[in-house]
Amino acid sequence: MSQHRRFAQVDVFSAVPFQGNPVAVIVDADGLDDTKMARIANWTNLSETTFVLPPDDPGADYRLRIFTPHRELPFAGHPTLGSAAAWLDAGGAPMHDDRIVQECGAGLVDIRRSPCRGGPTDPTDQTDPTVETSETLAFAAPDRLRSGPLDEAYVAQIATALGVDRSEILDHQWADNGPGWAAVRLSSAEKVLALNPDFSAIPDAKLGLLGAHPEGTDHEYEIRAFVPGVGVAEDPVTGSLNASVAQWLIGENLAPNSYTATQGTALGRSGVISISAEHDEIWIGGATSICVRGTVHT
Repeated sequence: MSQHRRFAQVDVFSAVPFQGNPVAVIVDADGLDDTKMARIANWTNLSETTFVLPPDDPGADYRLRIFTPHRELPFAGHPTLGSAAAWLDAGGAPMHDDRIVQECGAGLVDIRRSPCRGGPTDPTDQTDPTVETSETLAFAAPDRLRSGPLDEAYVAQIATALGVDRSEILDHQWADNGPGWAAVRLSSAEKVLALNPDFSAIPDAKLGLLGAHPEGTDHEYEIRAFVPGVGVAEDPVTGSLNASVAQWLIGENLAPNSYTATQGTALGRSGVISISAEHDEIWIGGATSICVRGTVHT
């Protein structure tokens, strides 16, 4: 017998609805098996679809499973914020006044309602009054599963895929907190935006690119994320990548303890990610908008 489950599509990391990164969220996912979840995620054809379940850990408010069109992820950033927004919108009540606790494949992740620096990159944009914008949310970056420099042979392959000389890659790191990101730093945001990569030689790459904006601009870095191996040529705005990149940049004094990055510019989006290092934690924040509410029949 078909069951009707609450469904939301949430735009994440932009104060302007439909200018960030969407995630599909099934709020009442209890009873769905792995095969059905994978089939739904393949059908929505978004970079991620999430399923909100009762927690197994008594310290969590809910448990989240995160699927790309092709596989399950232990953690991802914009699905974390978008799912928290959908859960709150559906009447979810956190156990703690100061945070929401998400259980996922990477463990427990704290999420908070948090003011966030940065807004639309186009000052003429106005928020659509027909779309409700939720409170800004931020998650505590999980520990990296893999860090340190990339193998030099892999860096050479990346340079070839990007169509740049190896000397143009200033620095590189594993930035893997679940999805498997590798990240390389170029000299400027302009160079990052000018790239038209060809990943045919490394089709399974999960690659983040970053370059600094000019001094005096509102944002510190431009980010791009390419994941051809999971059917997403370029991800518009990527929380997990920005989380690990922030741990790298702040840890090596390549960025201040508080900054904003832009992402999605090459795709016509206006993503803004807010990063803040507080004590031993790095928080990744952004605006969320509930753009679609309804039910899904399973």
